[in-house]
Amino acid sequence: MKISLPVPKEVSRITKTLENAGFEAFIVGGCVRDSLMNREPKDWDITTKATPSEIEALFTKTFYENRFGTVTIVNEDTDDPTLKNVEVTPYRTESEYTDHRHPDQVHFAESIEDDLARRDFTINALAYNLDKGQLIDLFGGVADIKDKIIKTVGSPTERFREDALRLLRAVRLATELGFSIDPVTEQAIEAEAGLLGRISKERLREEFNKIIMSKRPMMGLQLISKLELLPHVLPDLVPAIGTEQNGDHIFDVWEHSLRALQHAAERDFPLHLRLAALFHDIGKPATRRWIKEKNDWTFYGHEVVGARLVQKIMADLKYPSKTAEVVEKLVRNHMFFVDVDQITLSAVRRIIAKVGENNVWDLMKLRTSDRIGMGRPKEHPYRLRKYESMIEEALRSPTSVTMLKIDGNDLMNELHVKPGPQIGQILHALLEEVLDEPTQNTKEYLLNRAKDLNELGDKELAKLAAQGKEKKSETENKELKKIRQRHGVK
Repeated sequence: MKISLPVPKEVSRITKTLENAGFEAFIVGGCVRDSLMNREPKDWDITTKATPSEIEALFTKTFYENRFGTVTIVNEDTDDPTLKNVEVTPYRTESEYTDHRHPDQVHFAESIEDDLARRDFTINALAYNLDKGQLIDLFGGVADIKDKIIKTVGSPTERFREDALRLLRAVRLATELGFSIDPVTEQAIEAEAGLLGRISKERLREEFNKIIMSKRPMMGLQLISKLELLPHVLPDLVPAIGTEQNGDHIFDVWEHSLRALQHAAERDFPLHLRLAALFHDIGKPATRRWIKEKNDWTFYGHEVVGARLVQKIMADLKYPSKTAEVVEKLVRNHMFFVDVDQITLSAVRRIIAKVGENNVWDLMKLRTSDRIGMGRPKEHPYRLRKYESMIEEALRSPTSVTMLKIDGNDLMNELHVKPGPQIGQILHALLEEVLDEPTQNTKEYLLNRAKDLNELGDKELAKLAAQGKEKKSETENKELKKIRQRHGVK
């Protein structure tokens, strides 16, 4: 099939170098698929007739640290991460996969046809020769892209038994691309789901993260559950399925959690917030109790149990400690909200101390995701706006003499006086001047002005200090009014 695809110069330079040296070369795999779909490829792969040693001899900077023949070509004249390192692999065929992850042996092949036959899915078994403008499609990958379907190359059972990570990769591709999975391929995934137990937790985590970070994570988690993969990826989430909630919720714990996650994705929240949205109610199944007097379910302490489960999940999937810590904190504290007429600034400050100033706004975003996940359409009701206003009030630096570029010790040293009320009065008198004219807040000016104030009588100095305190209170009230107006609350 003749076709013209856009190829970056950093990639075409590699294929031309190989072709000029007499080695057939094709751009291959996901980058071809993405180019056909007008998507920006995340990386570029090339396959060629050349052997690893022949590839290395043609390029200035390479590295080759694997047993599968892949040589990485380093493009030093670009900072684009998708083009910085381009992998070039000889045509190859593979033997049995006794560990269900890697081939026992790799053999270099003679033709592109042999190489494509070993690939996972039809939409990835595509090769493009830039020199000839030729697209090789032996397994109907172009038609499957058009039909938006994920289908294996050849027998799905054989493909999944070769590399069990393909079970989860099929879900990830369907999620990222918005495709469905071929029914025969689905049946094989369900039948072979247990093979995921053979895959390292790190590899599972990476595929799972890609699903979570896609635009359709709810779809991805639904597929994981439907295809019986959930017990092998996130067994602690299985009890959430079908766990009915109380009258405030119209969805069970599972669907509510997925909807919260989907909202986080629609707001383009980072990974730790999406994980927190998915896991925030994971402790509910274990804490659910029927209260006869209320004629309803309760979930007392589910945030505490949930935080412990999150700690276990993060360790099991080997997430970085920093990610694990913030997700656990968000899940543990997501229930701090009470009636806005009762919550105090001191209570808000305690929450900030628990989660940290860097995480408190993420806590509010989690609360919004939680609310939307309940089926409530209004994203920012008065109560949430009031919380946000109080957080901003709690975080702002108070208007006080601590704003000044000098302190009591500076005054005592400069004026040669002992501690006493006079020091505080001078500082408050200086504060009034700084609030009126912030440019005067310099150590040099304040110390010189302090000498003048120190010469005043007690009554006159006390009067200026009182004016400073009044100005401080007036400024404080204006600042708080601005914050509340910005959030639309009283």
